[in-house]
Amino acid sequence: MKRALIVIDVQESFRQRPNWAEVSNPDIAGKVNRLVDMSRDNGDLVVWVLHAEPGSGNVFDPALGHVRLIDGLKPLDDEQILTKTSHNAFTTTNLQQTLTQHGVRELLISGIRTEQCCETTTRVGSDLGFDMTFVTDATATTPLPHWRTGKVLGVEEIIERTEYVLAGRFARISDVSTLTGS
Repeated sequence: MKRALIVIDVQESFRQRPNWAEVSNPDIAGKVNRLVDMSRDNGDLVVWVLHAEPGSGNVFDPALGHVRLIDGLKPLDDEQILTKTSHNAFTTTNLQQTLTQHGVRELLISGIRTEQCCETTTRVGSDLGFDMTFVTDATATTPLPHWRTGKVLGVEEIIERTEYVLAGRFARISDVSTLTGS
């Protein structure tokens, strides 16, 4: 079974948001790089995905220059960089076609917004028949205030709930050390 690493939204846009100081994994680029090195060494496909909101005037508007990978992440010339406009990496890109063309059946998921873009991509990938592995410590998120009460859900709770929902139903849960052997 051929495998692909999907790196979702590890981009400067998030570092420009005021809540970046509260992110669960400020060294996400380091963790992602370990997965990228492992994937390249194994001959696996690496696909980079960025989120854009053209014309929005916010940090996801490509015109502002923040829709780019965080410093330290370096795609190779033959690695695709897709741009999405939805939460999951499949709906507004040709990700599924790319994976199918390369004979990929297993996906490793990493990126920013553990509970949102990474989680929804994992669910959709599972629905499409891919064998999914959610690499929790290669994801990052920030606290979430409740839309009505303002009560804040902390990053540990978000991560725990995301793993709980995905485990066994949609994906295997893993970590960088287990996958890389280091």
